[in-house]
Amino acid sequence: MRDWFKTEDWWAVWIGLFVVALSLGTLGGADLLGWSVDTKEWMDVTKAFAPVTFDELPGGVSLVASFGFLLAVLSFGGWCIGLNVPRFAASFTAVFTISYACFVLGHNAYIAATPDKRAKFGIQWSLGLTGEAGYIIALLVGLILGNFVPSVANRLREAARPEWYIKTAIVILGASLGLRAVGDTRLTQAILFRGFAAIVEAYLIYWALVYYIARRWFGFSREWAAPLASGISICGVSAAIATGAAIRARPIVPVMVSSLVVIFAVVELLILPLFAHAILPNEPMVAAAWMGLAVKTDGAAIASGEITKGLYNDPSLAVWMQMTTATVKVFIDVFIGVWAFVLALVWVYGINKKSGEKVPARDIWERFPKFVLGYFLTFAVVLALALIYRDSSSRLAELAKANAGSNVFRQLFFVMTFFTIGLVSDFRKLWREGIGKLAVVYLVSLFGFIIWIGLAISWIFFHDVRPG
Repeated sequence: MRDWFKTEDWWAVWIGLFVVALSLGTLGGADLLGWSVDTKEWMDVTKAFAPVTFDELPGGVSLVASFGFLLAVLSFGGWCIGLNVPRFAASFTAVFTISYACFVLGHNAYIAATPDKRAKFGIQWSLGLTGEAGYIIALLVGLILGNFVPSVANRLREAARPEWYIKTAIVILGASLGLRAVGDTRLTQAILFRGFAAIVEAYLIYWALVYYIARRWFGFSREWAAPLASGISICGVSAAIATGAAIRARPIVPVMVSSLVVIFAVVELLILPLFAHAILPNEPMVAAAWMGLAVKTDGAAIASGEITKGLYNDPSLAVWMQMTTATVKVFIDVFIGVWAFVLALVWVYGINKKSGEKVPARDIWERFPKFVLGYFLTFAVVLALALIYRDSSSRLAELAKANAGSNVFRQLFFVMTFFTIGLVSDFRKLWREGIGKLAVVYLVSLFGFIIWIGLAISWIFFHDVRPG
């Protein structure tokens, strides 16, 4: 059980569960997260932030309290996994400050206000991007610092942990989706079933094609082709690392593949949501599923889903789009451990067969992404509570208040994910390390067939899915 407190993956679970548990205090009459900062669209920046429910609390105090809470829980988690806590705290302070400033800027009325809200702010025009524009601003600022001000990026590297932030956000997201799912259990079941079916299709098609192309067209060895196939076709960084360990590749192999995955994830994040909205104007659920299937790394996939949701700007579908992207992506993550175990069997008993060597079944658990457990747990608990209280409007209102409190921290983790994804994406460094040939394989595979197969699968399974 000591291992349960030594990895970012597990600490994403603990922090996410802690936030959701605090939010559920409303059911006992204690609003334990009412002080957390809620970011609002604004013309006067002093009105950009306010407490979720503690109306008497100044917005500035709410913001400082939210920062202090995150600093405390993340620093404790960082201490448990062996980080330099003073260095992490200093870096995290800067990461939070820059990320939140970007988030606030993205909520400016001229940027965020949809057409129906312009009169409220007394303006004639706006970009209508909703508050999700703050995520894009954070990503762009991170890319600028990571590629043009490397000295700053290096100072912030201790807290530049996009995978930790997004996994925690996904655990918290489960609670939000659980609350909304009770409103349409038929649609919830359809999304879960179709999401599972879609990723099985993706595994069976993507991996084999990428592996074949890497081996036959580009002449890569099995040591390089397998992690590359997993990184491009499955879940990016996590899959590449798990595959590298399963086949006992040299450490440089998953490192190079993971770096490449991050770079292309940023490119997809910037392009694919806009492209999906342009070619699928009337199919928001297909677009949401496509983000989960086509964009690699948890951070970029969920972030792409957030942007896509904002582009469609349909309140009746927003939560269902979130659920679709997250479900598809999480189901993909579920199979990382299984897939790594299968590859380990192939390598030990086939490719690199050695007398007496065996693969222990516990490898499946060791390679399983633990944050997935947190996501399903928060989803199931809140869904169960919502079903129990579905005939009590007052109790459902308390659950909604709980969701508002936890949702604040989901958004904060999201915006830090965007910023740090950009921060760790140093394009020049990767090029100097000789990543060019790998990039060609990635380019051919991703834009040659992966995104198109993903689109086709998303269309097959989600084009007729609607609430109601």
